[in-house]
Amino acid sequence: MPRFVLHDHRKPRPHFDLRLEEDGVLRSWAVPKGLPDDPAHDRLAVAVDDHDLDHVDFEDEHKTVADTGTWEEHDRDGRRLVFSLHGRAGVRRYALIDTGDGQWLLHLTKEQPQGS
Repeated sequence: MPRFVLHDHRKPRPHFDLRLEEDGVLRSWAVPKGLPDDPAHDRLAVAVDDHDLDHVDFEDEHKTVADTGTWEEHDRDGRRLVFSLHGRAGVRRYALIDTGDGQWLLHLTKEQPQGS
């Protein structure tokens, strides 16, 4: 399965980067407030440049790995990607919804895998 990483950035401003391995690169979104933990509260996700695969475990004085593992696609169309992250603390299902101009909403779905 393809890999993912959630980076915790401290500079220039604290934020998180969600990176999903696809087509030989890490597709990336800056998520200012981190992954949502409640289906009622979506989070802004801003598409940023793809990163090389060696960023999947990259850390430095400004960036640490907050979570890592594999991801699984469930559904995709031109404006929406539904996927599960298989991370350190378990499996969570999300949707990324394209709102235009590089901005997305990151949504924790109401339907979660069993045992999550």
